[in-house]
Amino acid sequence: MKSKSQLFSSAANGRATKTKEVNSRIINLLINQLNFQKGGITAMAKRLVLFFIVSIFMLTITGMSHAAQWANPGLLVTPETVKANAEKPDWVIVDCRDIKYYAKGHIPESVSFGKECKKALRDPSARVFKDISKYEKLLGKIGIGNDTHVVFYGEHKVTDTFKDAHVSFWLMEYLGHDNKVHVLNGGIDAWEKAGHKLTNTPTIKPEKTFKATVVKNRYSSTEEVLQIAKGTKNVQLIDARSKKEYEGEDIRALRGGYIPKTTANIPHTDTMDQMKDPKTGKDVDTGYLSPDRVAGFYKNFDKNKRTVAYCQTGTRSTLTYLELRLLGFKDPANYDDSWIVWGNNPAKYPVANEQWINFERLKKVEEETKQLKESMPKKEEAK
Repeated sequence: MKSKSQLFSSAANGRATKTKEVNSRIINLLINQLNFQKGGITAMAKRLVLFFIVSIFMLTITGMSHAAQWANPGLLVTPETVKANAEKPDWVIVDCRDIKYYAKGHIPESVSFGKECKKALRDPSARVFKDISKYEKLLGKIGIGNDTHVVFYGEHKVTDTFKDAHVSFWLMEYLGHDNKVHVLNGGIDAWEKAGHKLTNTPTIKPEKTFKATVVKNRYSSTEEVLQIAKGTKNVQLIDARSKKEYEGEDIRALRGGYIPKTTANIPHTDTMDQMKDPKTGKDVDTGYLSPDRVAGFYKNFDKNKRTVAYCQTGTRSTLTYLELRLLGFKDPANYDDSWIVWGNNPAKYPVANEQWINFERLKKVEEETKQLKESMPKKEEAK
């Protein structure tokens, strides 16, 4: 049985083949319908009709052969790439899940930070460490040096740690680890669907020395975003939050809405390949990224222009950053402070379509929840 990743990768080829077959049938049908008998259309007319049909056919084939491609395909890797390189001394595979899930089963030769990557690589407020030496020590301890290829992977169906892999990717590029950091497309789910086994044997790599060379333009500050919002800096700004957050219906700070001058709202899960949930019938993301789908969301953007992504905590927007890199954007950045800072400072930062959190409603919900808990039968104490 083919894996989901194989099915997705072969889908475009299947559609192309089917389209060619249909076009061939149409051409044959049209030719057969032409009256080539004496008294029918003239030879010149026949040539013109045939030329028209063949031209359409060739244009269709040419269009199919120009499907979207990643500008930087090496940033995403397949399970086969991981399997082929996992044991090499200059490759480190990092499991971005919590240690308890790593202990139950992980990709062979992969290491763990001991906690989810986004928690290991950020401070308690979900911001990057100001002390870069913390990254150097943390990365070196698990066997990552400046010449090491690093693959991060998360999980879709259980722990929802895909975002941890994307956060790690952005941070490694922010630390200057260019051309050697990768994300496993589809995560550990793709590994299992490809028929590869997991292990519960932990891996410990020899420690290495990692020295960061921070690439400042991959980080967007609140000061820069304020310039964008005021219109004094011309930058493309992407809101990676959900549509409800963007429209102010789902408020996760003092205020809801969006940052002025935002170019587009592109919810981070929408860009992933979709499939029908057999239970609900709704489209749900699969955790896989494919160039055809992703490119469609950014087709109206200028790849040569600085592009900044934000969300609630600068986490979901790291997927946007990865996608921009895959598509070949020249100057992408992640706004690390994001809405948790912007939305909670009404005196400093303007908000478009501003919606304030309803504290009275929150208090009422808390009271209703308390009453519900009190009305529930208490469990008997264990004897």
